[in-house]
Amino acid sequence: MTPAQPELVHDLEGDSPRRRQWRVVIPVKPARRGKSRLASGAPREGLARAIALDTIAAAAACPAVAQVFVVTDDAGLPLAAADIPGLRFVAEEGARGLDAAIALGMAAAGTDAHRAALLGDLPALRPDDLAAALDAATAPSRAVVADAEGSGSTLVTATAGVAWTSAFGDGSFTRHLALGCVDLEIPRGSTLRRDVDTPDQLAEAADLGLGPRTSAALPGRATGPAQNSR
Repeated sequence: MTPAQPELVHDLEGDSPRRRQWRVVIPVKPARRGKSRLASGAPREGLARAIALDTIAAAAACPAVAQVFVVTDDAGLPLAAADIPGLRFVAEEGARGLDAAIALGMAAAGTDAHRAALLGDLPALRPDDLAAALDAATAPSRAVVADAEGSGSTLVTATAGVAWTSAFGDGSFTRHLALGCVDLEIPRGSTLRRDVDTPDQLAEAADLGLGPRTSAALPGRATGPAQNSR
């Protein structure tokens, strides 16, 4: 199969074209089941959905991304994400586990383009941080970005034509290396590495600058800078 040509778009800062090469799959649990360890004073369901939406919006705004595939069985998420352009939703139809959900998204994405799986709990994610990692991931056939603690994974990639495989969950970084992924060595302070499961991790994400939906969902916090548009 001949690989599809990447979509040509114009750089927002000039007239030079940039190539959107990546199809990004984001698995999202239903908000009622998400973030069970995150006691923040905010209603958990609303906060879990806000975190997912900020992550999705950042990926959709990334200049390296051609298409975002959201895998979920949360029936309310497509409506909540109606203001984020260019999304494609894939129905999970029941909890299957993280890797199985990602595999559904990858089946929809095809193999004729570069693909990435991105965790849906990165509320401070900036599009340019994601773009930097994806640009670095075009060289190795498979790559991985560790979370801020260095034990988990927030992003796993495969270039066009390479069969997809992933092993998310606790301690996944070592497993992804064993699968042949190259460590992209993204700086620890990158917003791509700060996933959120606990109040302390949410506080770290807040120091980086939360996306607007997550900021609005937290009590007593003014809406933060629109990180997803950067």
